[in-house]
This record gives sequence, C-alpha cells and structure tokens, in this order.
Amino acid sequence: MRAIRRFTVRTVLPTELAALGELVHNLRWSWHPETLDLFAEVDADLWEQVGHDPVALLGAVTPARLAELAADRRFLRRLADAADDLREYMTSPRWYQTLPDGARAIAYFSPEFGIAAALPQYSGGLGILAGDHLKAASDLGVPILAVGLLYRHGYFTQSLSPEGWQLEHYPSLDPGGLPLSLLKEADGSPVKIRLGLPDERVLHAQVWVAQVGRVPLLLLDSDVADNDNAGRDITDRLYGGGTDHRLMQELLLGVGGVRAIRAYCRATGHPEPEVFHTNEGHAGFLGLERIRELTEARLTFDEALEAVRAGTVFTTHTPVPAGIDRFPVELIERHFGGSASWPTVPVERILALGAEADPGRFNMAVMGMRLAQRVNGVSQLHGEVSREMFKDLWPGLDLDEVPIGSITNGVHAPTWVGRELMELAGRELPALLERARGWEGIQKLSDADLWEIRGVLRRRLVEGARARLRRSWRERGASDAELGWIDDALDPDVLTIGFARRVPSYKRLTLMLRDQQRLTELLLDPDKPVQIVIAGKAHPADEGGKKLIQQIVKFADQADVRHRIVFLPDYDMALGQLMTQGCDVWLNNPLRPLEASGTSGMKSALNGGLNLSIRDGWWDEWYDGNNGWAIPTADGVSDPERRDELEAAALYDLIEHEVSDRFYDRAFDGLPRRWLEMVKHTLASLGPKVLAGRMLRDYVVGLYTPAAKSARALSADAYAPAKAFAAWRVRVTRAWPGVRVEHVEASGVGDTPEVGAAIELHATVALGDLEPGDVLVQAAYGRVGPHDELVHPSYGKMTCQSVDDDGRAHYTGVVPLDRTGAFGYTVRVVPDHPLVATTAELGLIAVPEEPVGMTNGTLR
Repeated sequence: MRAIRRFTVRTVLPTELAALGELVHNLRWSWHPETLDLFAEVDADLWEQVGHDPVALLGAVTPARLAELAADRRFLRRLADAADDLREYMTSPRWYQTLPDGARAIAYFSPEFGIAAALPQYSGGLGILAGDHLKAASDLGVPILAVGLLYRHGYFTQSLSPEGWQLEHYPSLDPGGLPLSLLKEADGSPVKIRLGLPDERVLHAQVWVAQVGRVPLLLLDSDVADNDNAGRDITDRLYGGGTDHRLMQELLLGVGGVRAIRAYCRATGHPEPEVFHTNEGHAGFLGLERIRELTEARLTFDEALEAVRAGTVFTTHTPVPAGIDRFPVELIERHFGGSASWPTVPVERILALGAEADPGRFNMAVMGMRLAQRVNGVSQLHGEVSREMFKDLWPGLDLDEVPIGSITNGVHAPTWVGRELMELAGRELPALLERARGWEGIQKLSDADLWEIRGVLRRRLVEGARARLRRSWRERGASDAELGWIDDALDPDVLTIGFARRVPSYKRLTLMLRDQQRLTELLLDPDKPVQIVIAGKAHPADEGGKKLIQQIVKFADQADVRHRIVFLPDYDMALGQLMTQGCDVWLNNPLRPLEASGTSGMKSALNGGLNLSIRDGWWDEWYDGNNGWAIPTADGVSDPERRDELEAAALYDLIEHEVSDRFYDRAFDGLPRRWLEMVKHTLASLGPKVLAGRMLRDYVVGLYTPAAKSARALSADAYAPAKAFAAWRVRVTRAWPGVRVEHVEASGVGDTPEVGAAIELHATVALGDLEPGDVLVQAAYGRVGPHDELVHPSYGKMTCQSVDDDGRAHYTGVVPLDRTGAFGYTVRVVPDHPLVATTAELGLIAVPEEPVGMTNGTLR
C-alpha cells in the first residue's frame, strides 16, 4: 500500500541540545568542517548511514542517545563553542561592510541552487555556481537575498539499465525533512503568494526559507491545498514538463519571486533590495513585476522601465542558442492579456521586450537584456561570444561596443577543497582563500607532504568509486558473485583522469572513444597506465545525450578495461567533491567556443589537479602554458567528424607523451618532482583567480554598486529623475533620424604623416530637434583592416564650437597619430546623458554616410 500523505516527524531536542537545531538549520555546515565533526559525534554510524545529512541525522537519532548527549559535558562544551562561532560569523562585520555606497540589499534570482547534496535543488553548473555565489556572499558579508523554486521531486536521480541506458527517478522530497523553515506572517499563518492566471484562475504558493550562512534563500512552493492539481504540480520537477509548464515555473519564479521578497522584507524587517540580479533568462519576468509595481504607483510604463533597468543586472550563462528559453508569442499574450492582463502594463509592450528575429517567438534572454542596464557573460571568451549572439539588439554599433561585459565564474573553495589539503597548508590557506593574495606561499609546501595528500584524496576517490560502481551493477541486475572484479577496479597509485558534467552533445562526452584501440592502449599501458572516472546526467528529454552515456558505459563494461575506466551514475555534489578532489587531471573537451565558463576544472585546480582542456570558457584566459595542458583545436575545420578526429588524436598524444610522462617521472625518493612543480604553479597561478570571493568582489565593484547608485539616482525625489530620463530617451529616439554627420575636414598633417603628429578634425553635425547636450560627438581612430574598417578603435571627444540657426553644430577635435602602419579615422554621434551606463545603451549611432576627409592612410 502507498501512503496518501508523506511528512517528516522532527525530533524534539532536549533543552540542553537546542543549539544543535540552530546549527542544523543554517547551511553554513555544508562548508564548515568543524560543525560536520560535531554532527558526526552525535552518532558516527548513523552519520554515515544518512550520507552526512544533518537533518536526516536528527530525524533518526534515538531519544536515548540524545539524553546521553544532553548529559555529556564535553559534547555540550563543543556544541556551545560551535553555536558561538556561528553567531559570531553571522553578526561580525566583514569585507562588504567596509565599502562605501554599497547596495543595502541585492536580490539574486536563479531557477536552481546547489548548496548541499542534502538540498537537491540543482541540475548542474548553473545551480552549483548559484550556490557558490551565495556562500561567497555570506563569507564576505554581501547582503544578498536569494530567490528560487522548491521542487518537490528535485531534478532526478540517475541509474543505468542492464543495457547501459540512463533511467530517471523522481523521489518525493518533504520540506519538513529538509533544512528549511516556512515563512510566516506576524500572526503565525504561512505567507501566501498569489498570481493571477488566464480564465480567472489564481496560483498560490508558500515560501520556504533556507538559511545559507548570512544569506536567506527563498524557495516558492506551489504544492499547497489552495491550488488545483495542475497548480500544485507547477513546482514538481526542475526543468520538467512542456512549454506551458516551463512558462508557469518562470512566471512563479520571476513575478512570484518579487512578491515573495516583498513579503519576506515586510515580515522580517530585511532591507528592500536596490539591485535585482537575474541569473539567466528563466527569472526575467521579475522585471515586469517591478514595472507593474511602479506603474500602479503612478509612473508611466517608460518611466518605470527606466527605473527598473537602472537597478537590474542580467547574467547570460549560455553561448548555445538552444539553451535560451523561447516561448510562442500566443502563450505570452494569453498570460499577460485578456482576463490575466495588468491594467498598467500593456501586453504589446511586454511582447516588444521579448521580440526577436522570429516574430512568432518570445525570447527570455532578449527580454532580460532589455530590462537590464548592465549585462555580462561568465568568462572573457563568453563575453565575446555573447556580443556576437546579441549584437542585433544594438544595431549599428561595432561588435566591441555591444554593452555585454564579462565576469569570469569562480568556485567556493571551502566547499570544494579537500580538508587534508586545507590542513596541510595549516592556518595560512584559509587566509589566502579570504584575501585572494599571497598564493606564492604555496611554493613553501613540502613536496612529500603534498604528494601524500594527493595520494589520500586519490585513494578516497577509488574507494568511493568502487562503492558506487558496486551499487550501480547491482541495480543493473548483477549478482554479488559476478562483482568480485570491483574490489580491484581502479588503482590508488595510477594516474587518474576525471570527466564529469552535463551531457549535451557539444561537451563531447565520447570524444575519448574516437579511437577505442588507442584509448585501450593508454588505459592498459604496463609502465604508464591511465584510469578514467566519468560521471554525468543527460536531460530526461535528450535522447542523443542518453545515447552518448550508453556508448561510454558499453565501452567501460568490457572485461579487459573495466578496471581502468568507470562510469558512475547519479552525478551530484557529493560525487563532484569526491572527483574534483581525487583526480590528478581534469579533462574538458567541448566544442570551442560553446562552453560559457565551466567551473569543475577550477575545483580540481584548487585541489592540486591539473587541467587538460580545450581552450574554452575560463581556461582560455587563464591557461599560461605551465598550469596544465591545452588540447589543440581544429577551429577552421568545418566537417565535425574530421574535427573530432583531429582533436581526439591531439588528446591521445598529450596523455601519452606529456601527461603520463610527467606523472610517472619519479625522482630517487619516488616523488614526481616535475609533476609537483606543475601542481604548485597551478595553485599559485590559479588560486587567487578561481575563487568565488574574487568573482563576487568583481560583481560588487563592477555591477552591484554602480547599479545601486543608478537605482538611487532615478528613484530620488519621487522618481523625478526617472521621469525626466524616460522623457529624454523618448525625445532622442524620435529625433534621431534627423541626426547626421554632414561634413568632416582634417588639417595639420601633410602628405606623409608621421607617428607622434596629430590631426585636427572639424565636423559639421545636423542635430535636427536635439541640442548639443543630448549627444556626444567623437572621433574614432586607429588601425584599419583591408576594407577600411576600424579595428578596436580609440575614441576622442570633440567639442562643440557653435550652433547655426538651422540646428547644424560645428565640432573640433584632435586625433593623435600614435601608431605606425595603416591608420584611419571617422566621426560618430551617440546619445549622451549622465544616467546612461554606456554610450551604446540606446543602440543609436550616426556616422558619415560616405567617406569624408582622410579615412585611411599609412603612418611612418
């Protein structure tokens, strides 16, 4: 029989152990080893049985054991110390509190968060990054208030069929058995969020709060009695269901998320956010809800749009168009028009925000960018790719000027670095992780100690892999009598390569199988053997990804190699920690440039692993030739089969002739000195860069603080600046067709210009209905390409000297001839206002229609 209702009965702790509940319900334990040690002391055997889940531990420990602990003065002292440490952590000023003009609060929206394996609300890199973002914010004191959804079945757990086919399972999650508390009103009743739906339906959601150190994470849950069955199922699975289902999830995340923030701030006194960070397009509707709030407070749509944009940051995470959510226009019309419409937010304005090249599709990433004044990718290369992808939103601008920047991802070291390595560095490493400098001290670590720790971490991975492998084969129908070989699967002394990630086709899980004979020879080399540990999940609807997994599994099932290559099902945070800590080499071979950033290789590097990767994502900017290996790419080869063949061959060569050689090159004392030299250089060179703390500082300084200042500026004096700025934008946009560069003259240089000289420019600009204060006139100059195009030009401001009665303005400026070779210049006009973030913000530009003056020349 099946139960008609599932719930968790929580333990009633003795008064003496009340602080234990406080520790369990703050997820800081997920990155605080001392607190985990305390939990293990509650019941060591039970701690292992529950998979190091503190909530499950308290749910399973016996009253008799709790009574023992309540009378154990030593345990009570440790408990009091741990509770005092948490309270001090939560209240003491940290880095952010020393900054002037910081945002009083930042709302961070994401569809998934990877905080701990005990809170399975993540599918892959996006969620893990979001979790690390919150943990770094907690450590640095950044006042983030996070918003997501509570999925009652999480993403999915993965197993394999006897044939090696991925099988998905969706275990039910009871919020009462998770480290969550229900957000309540002052009268003790649960806070309820309501959204109007078509056909006069209403969607209800309650709000669960996960405390991630200092950061509250609000998770909306539609599985409440107020909803019909369809409504209750909206938060059933992460990335589950069809198009309608996904849209409903994103409406709840965006619109409902803003309402949840308002309710939380009202109930707790938490400061209202000044900045809203949209982590990918899934949460883009949050901007529409904020516009609705302001238009109902008597601002026009355009005025509200400017106020909302000023305080919004949008981060794009995918260079793959297929990764962007796009909905049928009719579906958006149905949810924002008719009976579901907002009187102050016209549906046609909403549709315009998400309009793309296909008139039948509504693009969530495009809407997110139009609703944000600041946009970024997640690595330098991804920023370049994103500017190319979305350049049509800013027509007429050079690619370099498309206003999409980049902040390279980072990882939360206390979560991912092996404890032994932290202890090896003693008291100094935590300080390095905090301040992100002084990493050259790594060179002082003893080679013998470092190699010993690497051996401990590799051995732990081998033991954990064998346990998971045995469990997987049993689930596939094998008997214990058939599994004796697993006792010798993998070897704690063999070079270990790790490959773990989601399994879309562009990540090329099976590139290593391109030449199976060559791979087998590498695995079974008698002198320099290699072993490979693989993990990853394909999306349940991705049949192609499942076929890739099956191909890997079939190869790994072969009796002659199965002790050297394994696929471990159910890739989660716990397995990710095991692999990134234990592998000697981290393999990443995507199709360049389709990896936005990637972070698993960063985690490996912090644990003394070396990256073996295509130069994509973060590795493209931080590979220095000595901190790992770059797999050569066949970028110019259009045939995908030929490209895979070439890049696979390069991969095999690197493993055989460089990676293996260095790993097995041992000194007289048995230590691989050259390998360890490379490991130390990797730690010193990448350590300060790959930290989530560095990433978050970049967000605070480069995006959050400027966004907060812009939001304050536009909201001052009852939004008077927003009203004026919106009126200015409308006026400039309407008048722009009348703006022209009519004439340009140059003087000061003869027939043979020489470097160090200067050109004096004179330009006549027709301003139409605009004033000189509405525009910025610039001389653009620098190197020119074969078709007279300016390549990465510099810009100099030109000064208005006079304005004729007919609106023609006369400008002068100077162009320095600061380089030799082919040189050119032009003049351009862009809108200018103190409240624009960049000159490209309005996407308007005027340049000479025909070449005028000296547009090209060769300097000597």
